[in-house]
Amino acid sequence: MNRASLFRALLASAVLSGALALGGCFSEDGYELPTKAMKELSPQMLTLLDQKHMPKDSPILVRLFKEESELEVWKQDTTGHYQILKVYPICRWSGDLGPKVQEGDRQAPEGFYSITPGLMNPNSNYYLAINTGFPNAYDKANGRNGALLMIHGDCSSRGCYAMTDEQIGEIYSLAREAFLGGQPSFQIQAYPFRLTPANLARHRTNPNMAFWKMLKVGNDHFEVSHLEPKVEVCDRHYVFDAAQPANSSKPLAFNPSGRCPAYVVAADIAAPALEKSHNDEVQYAALVKSNVSVAPIRTGLDGGMNRVFLSQVGGSLPPARVPNSLPPQPAPPAFALDNSSSPSMASRLFSGVFGGKSDTQVASTDGAGAEATGTAAAQKPKLQLRETVGATSSKKTHEPRSEPSKPEEQQTARAKPAPAPAPAITAPTQEANAAAPTPRPQTFNGAQPPPASGDFSNRWGGLQ
Repeated sequence: MNRASLFRALLASAVLSGALALGGCFSEDGYELPTKAMKELSPQMLTLLDQKHMPKDSPILVRLFKEESELEVWKQDTTGHYQILKVYPICRWSGDLGPKVQEGDRQAPEGFYSITPGLMNPNSNYYLAINTGFPNAYDKANGRNGALLMIHGDCSSRGCYAMTDEQIGEIYSLAREAFLGGQPSFQIQAYPFRLTPANLARHRTNPNMAFWKMLKVGNDHFEVSHLEPKVEVCDRHYVFDAAQPANSSKPLAFNPSGRCPAYVVAADIAAPALEKSHNDEVQYAALVKSNVSVAPIRTGLDGGMNRVFLSQVGGSLPPARVPNSLPPQPAPPAFALDNSSSPSMASRLFSGVFGGKSDTQVASTDGAGAEATGTAAAQKPKLQLRETVGATSSKKTHEPRSEPSKPEEQQTARAKPAPAPAPAITAPTQEANAAAPTPRPQTFNGAQPPPASGDFSNRWGGLQ
């Protein structure tokens, strides 16, 4: 590592000193991060960053859309605003549209989540994983529970957002570089679908509509400003970009379950957000008046996947599972890591920032399983330039059910010959995907090669 890189890494470690407490990364027997977690960004990605005027280590933001089965990575350009970098087709998500409410409901979470280095898992049984941090303050205030809800590889989901190994490898590396650049945390915005008037009109009878309209306030703030919305929780509601009123000398204090303090939203965000909200409501009302068709609340399917992957399994998802049961899941790919080389300075540094052996970070299972559906939170009053918000939400509970664990020894005991490669899939992307595809991840000694994007060999046993 050269001096500039070392300085950048040490600066990040100072900013993220809390995460360094996770492990003695500079000790004699310090933990060496797996090679897959330290993989450099591909030449194609570096070219794309250069074309979009995005520094390699600038902050990122992630947006998830269930119905479209897409994950977007946004990144700050040289103006300090977030612009779309790349769109990744989601290989699998489970449950139905709506938030996660209870451990065992099989739902993938929806809402706003803050990802710190301690939530990056380089030792996941699903190649690599990023813990969403569910439950957040809003979830806890509304009595929601569960744990280990991830964005991970292996294209297999029990309440998570599952990608291919190649995809999560690139997303993981983008997050790692942002942390090295000094970003203390990055935001995940998880939505049921793109919150357009047309989609809201189609889902207007869904009991989660009030919750989704609350999420739309944060979505609108981001879309009009291209800045990460500041998220607070009070009175069991999300609050976005709250600032202290000019005539108040009392610092803002937010209690997730308590009454919201008086706050204002800066006019340069509130005014365009209100205008967007008004225009969307006019379009929504027109669509409802025209009696646009309503989407079924239950599709009869368990989760979804992007159409580029769906085409590889015959164009249809497996039927809905029996309530309170978990389908069998395929064994994860085996990785026999090659630790023969000497640990690098960067790897030793990251072992504290991203690695370590904390039970909260290096989990043997990713995600909780079973059933579907969320309960609507009470609708938040319309955003104004100066406002105080508050309302309560109802809760719905289910019988909790925990996921069986995957023994770690499976990772080294089940190495198999590599399957025949599947035909390559070209994922539909926006302008950000114009660059050549990311090269296939490196293979570790004695391991089955990770599948390329769209390779479904040995991935579907648990989805039938």
